[in-house]
Amino acid sequence: MADASVIVATKDRAGALRVCLAGLLAQRGPALFETIVVDNGSADDTSSVIREFAGRELRGLYVAEPNRAKARNAGIAQARGRIVIFCDDDTFAPPRFVQAHLAAHAAGRAVVSGPIVNVADLRRLPRPNARHYSRAFLCSCNASVARSDLLEVCGFDERYDLYGWEDTDLGVRLRRRGLRRVFSQAAYLYHVKPPQRLSLVEQLVLAREKGTMAARFVRKSPSWPVKFATGAYWPNIARAAVVHAAPLRKAYRALLNRSGTRRSVAARWAELALVDGEYVDALVAGLRSPNA
Repeated sequence: MADASVIVATKDRAGALRVCLAGLLAQRGPALFETIVVDNGSADDTSSVIREFAGRELRGLYVAEPNRAKARNAGIAQARGRIVIFCDDDTFAPPRFVQAHLAAHAAGRAVVSGPIVNVADLRRLPRPNARHYSRAFLCSCNASVARSDLLEVCGFDERYDLYGWEDTDLGVRLRRRGLRRVFSQAAYLYHVKPPQRLSLVEQLVLAREKGTMAARFVRKSPSWPVKFATGAYWPNIARAAVVHAAPLRKAYRALLNRSGTRRSVAARWAELALVDGEYVDALVAGLRSPNA
């Protein structure tokens, strides 16, 4: 049995995936690990990138249906490692990343996470500091759990078939099973985010999906921590009803149209308001729907 299995779910990010795999295959230390890449229905050159690296303790799987939870579960099912490490396809792991995750599991059953350092490119790679600390119990961009614990809770819930909350839900279930959270400053990786922003339409689509999945999360786990995390409590919903009323949304769009490509502080605020409104609308609709 390998010490660890690193699972990377990917879709249509062939260039980023090549960088990610190069970092994983340049790991140092005595750990024996494998990398499992799950192609989640890509239409680009992802399969070619997987073949390029295959055979060097790397295997590729294919899951046609776009579903992050289902893709990661496929990787868990095929994993040979005692510890499963999750990282995103647009990340770059420093040489001791896998070793640091394994070292953090020496203290017993835990969900291990580490700093996620956002960088524009790989020319300058700063070390993590205090501002990279995260209170999240489990963020699948950089987390590890014993495979036996993942199987005990049946992995990710595949009903989270849109964007968001599937990793938070998994964290809630693992915590209920008695796992503690360990944050290892040494288990850091770089999240490569070029300086380009999503269009308003793209942001609205993601907000709608995340709001829909938030409602699903709340209906499944209606605790106050979950309600606060998702914004599913009446003061927030009442605030949104006022701040995002139809006349104000019309004004926000008018402000964005006037600003064009220039983004003033007011225009940026208007954009954020529209995105927030889309999220809360989807959240409320999901909470009201018995089939959400």
